[in-house]
Order: sequence, then structure tokens, then C-alpha cells
Amino acid sequence: MAKPSKPRPQLADRIGRKAARHQRARRQPKQGLWFGLGMFGLVGWSVTIPTVLGIALGIWLDHKWPGPPSWTLTLLFLGVILGCRNAWYWIERERHGNHTDEQP
Repeated sequence: MAKPSKPRPQLADRIGRKAARHQRARRQPKQGLWFGLGMFGLVGWSVTIPTVLGIALGIWLDHKWPGPPSWTLTLLFLGVILGCRNAWYWIERERHGNHTDEQP
């Protein structure tokens, strides 16, 4: 039994949306090398800072309460996870900020 197909947008509608997106792209200023380097730096620092803070706090906790759980490794791991989450947030924010026209 054949599945009912989803209704597809008409060719004219698709062409109209692409033309509108093209016109909006022409009006927006070009993002050059410095923007890319800045974004690269932002993502790098958003991972680095929580990781280094986690390591520093972990070393301090290991000196205060030595024991089987290594606080340094635990907080290093949590810092990396938090930093990656933070970087993901900035990347998604930038992506959605530049491509809002693709949503219906």
C-alpha cells in the first residue's frame, strides 16, 4: 500500500523564497576574515575558561580533601562539557541569527 505523499510547495513558491533569501543576503554586510577569527576565538575561549576553572577548583579540592575521587579529573570533565555546551550555544545563536529566513 502506497503512503500518501506530503504536499510539496509549488515550484513558484520555492523560487520566490530563494529569490527573497538572495535579496536579503545582498543587503547584509559581508562577514570577512576578522569575523571568522573572532568567532573562532569566542568558541575557543568559551571552552577554555570553564575547563581551566574546573581544573583550578579541582586542584584546590584535591589539596583540601584528598581521597579516591580525583576532583581535578572530575571537574576537568565537567568544565569541558560546560565549555562545549557554551560553544554550541554561541554557534547556534550565530547560525540562527544569520539564517532566520529559512524557517517557515
